[in-house]
Amino acid sequence: MSHSSLPFRQNLRKPSRQASLDPHNDLNPHQDHYIGIDVGTGSARACIIDATGDIKALATENIGLWQPETGYYEQSTTDIWRCICNCVHRALDQHNIDPSTVRGIGFDATCSLAVFSHDTDEPVPVTGPNFDNDGNDRNVILWLDHRPVEETEKINATGHNLLRYVGGKMSIEMEIPKVLWLKNNMPPELFDRCKFYDLADALTHLATGNETRSFCSTVCKQGFVPVGVDGSVKGWQEDFYEEIGLGDLTKDNFKRMGGVDGVNGKYLSAGELVGTLSEKAGSQLGLPAGIAVGSGVIDAYAGWVGTVGAKVNLSSNQLDSGVPKNDMSQAFSRLAAVAGTSTCHLAMSKEPVFVDGVWGPYRDVLLPDYWMAEGGQSATGELLKHVLETHPAYNETMSMAESFNTSIYDYLNSHLEEMQEKISAPTTSYLGRHFFFYGDLWGNRSPIADPNMTGSVIGLSSDRSMDGLALYYYATMEFIAMQTRHIVETMNKAGHSITSIFMSGSQCQNKILMELIATTCDMPVLIPRYVHAAVVHGAAMLGAKAASADREGKTEDLWSIMDRMSKPGKVTRPGKNEGERKLLDIKYKVFLEQSVTQQTYRKDVDEAIKGWA
Repeated sequence: MSHSSLPFRQNLRKPSRQASLDPHNDLNPHQDHYIGIDVGTGSARACIIDATGDIKALATENIGLWQPETGYYEQSTTDIWRCICNCVHRALDQHNIDPSTVRGIGFDATCSLAVFSHDTDEPVPVTGPNFDNDGNDRNVILWLDHRPVEETEKINATGHNLLRYVGGKMSIEMEIPKVLWLKNNMPPELFDRCKFYDLADALTHLATGNETRSFCSTVCKQGFVPVGVDGSVKGWQEDFYEEIGLGDLTKDNFKRMGGVDGVNGKYLSAGELVGTLSEKAGSQLGLPAGIAVGSGVIDAYAGWVGTVGAKVNLSSNQLDSGVPKNDMSQAFSRLAAVAGTSTCHLAMSKEPVFVDGVWGPYRDVLLPDYWMAEGGQSATGELLKHVLETHPAYNETMSMAESFNTSIYDYLNSHLEEMQEKISAPTTSYLGRHFFFYGDLWGNRSPIADPNMTGSVIGLSSDRSMDGLALYYYATMEFIAMQTRHIVETMNKAGHSITSIFMSGSQCQNKILMELIATTCDMPVLIPRYVHAAVVHGAAMLGAKAASADREGKTEDLWSIMDRMSKPGKVTRPGKNEGERKLLDIKYKVFLEQSVTQQTYRKDVDEAIKGWA
C-alpha cells in the first residue's frame, strides 16, 4: 500500500522523540507564529516559533530509509511528507497553537535528489535495475549514496570551468552525478518523463505546487552558476550538459531542471516568497491554505541562519541580547560549524573567495549578491562513535556510564579529569602529549579533498583499559580540533576573515571538545541556546522572511530577521595556559606532518610497485 493512499490525521505514528521547549507557556491566541521544517538523514522535525524567535513547540519523527545494495541509500518524498504532516499536527495540537496564527513556513533538507514525473507529478522510483514502484514511492537518492562512481569521474574529467565553483571537483554526494547515473541505467522512455529537484525544492513544490527552485539547492549541488557569474547566461551550462551526456536536459530551456530564471523558471535566495500553501497541502498539514512559503535551503545552511545572527558580547561568557545591533559585516568573520555525524563549515563573504578543497564560492544562496563557502569534515560524531565502539574497554565503560545514568561521553570526560588529578597534570591535554592520532578514516573532505586519506596513530600501546580508551577518546577530540584549525587557516589564507566559530549540534554539549576547538583555533566558540534545534530554528526564520513579503513579493532582509530572532547562548574562550598553547601548537605541526607523510608514503609505495600487479 502506498503511503500516499493513507489518510494523514487518522494514522499518526507514535513519535520517536518530541519535546516542548516552553511547556508552561500561556500563548496569546493572536500571537503570530512561524513553522520551520527540517528533514535530516534520519528524521523530520517541525518547529514553531513566535514573533520574537522563541521556540514554542518541537516535534520529531523518524523517516524511512532503504538500502537496496551496499552504498545505495533511498528515501521517499511520500513518506517524508507524511512524517512532516504528523510532526506539524503534533506540534500544533499538543502545544495548543491556533493554526490560524501561522503566517509562514520555511523548509530545509539534506541535499538529496528527488525525482518526479513531469507528466503526472507523481514520484518516479530510483531503484534499479527495473525501477518498479514497490508501493513505497522510493524516488529520492540520498546525499550519502555512492552509486555514481563512474559518472562522477566522467564529470570531473571534463575540467569544465563550473567545477571551479565546487572546490575544483564535483563530489559524488552532489546531484548531477546521480542524474547521470539514472540516465545511464533507466529505460530511456522512463528517464525522458523525469524532472529533478533537490529535496528542499521538492518540499516547497509539494507545499505550493510551484516549480520555483532555490539558489541554495541548484548552485551548491546541481552545478548552477548564477547569471552574470563568469559569463553565465542561463545559469545552467549547456556545453557542460552536452559534454557529460545529459544534453537532453537542455531542451525547452532546461525545463526538467527548473528552467531558466525569468524565462520559464524562477530562482530565489533563502526565505524569499515561493508562493502560498495550497489547499491540498494545508489540509494534510492541518493548516489553512494561503500561508506564505519561503524558498528552502540545504540543512547545513539553515544551521548558518540559526546560529550566526546571535548578538555577541565578547567581554563576558554570554551571547548577550543587550549588546548593540549586529552589523551585517560581522557575518563575514563568523564560521558556522554544523556538527553531527559529520561537520559542515560555512562562511560568507562580500566577494568570491576560491579555496582549494572547499566547495564554492556560491553566490545568492542565502542573501542576494553575497557568497558562501562550504568546507567540511567527513566524520566527527561518527569518528568519535567508531573509536569508542572498537576499543576493548568499550563495553565496560558503557556499563559504567549507564550505572551513573549519563552518556559515555560525559563519563569519559569525568574520567579524563580524574586521570588528570591522579598525576597532578596541569591540563587534560597533557595526558595526551605523546599520543598522536590522525583520524581521516572516511577520507578527507576539506581542505585536502582526498577520499583516499586514512588514519594513523603514533604512540600506540598495549593498554586495553578504560584509561587507554579515555586517552584514545581525548586524542580523537584533539584531531577534530586540529582539523578545524586546518580548515579555518586554509580559508583565511585564501581571503576569508574568520575570527569566531558558531557551533550547532549535539557536540556543543561536550565541554572538553569545545574548549579544545577554541584553544587550538585560538578563537571563541559560540554555542547557541537551542543546541539541538539550531537548524530547524533557522528554517523557521525562513518562514518569517516569507511572511514579510509585500504585494510585490519583496521581503525583509534575512540578516535583519536573524538579528531579531536569534537567541543568546554561551561563549567558550581559548585557554590561557601558555604550556597548553605550546603543546597544542607543536601537536598541530605533527598533525600537518601526519597528513602529508601518509600521502608521501602512499605515493612512494605506488611508484615502487608500478607495473607489478
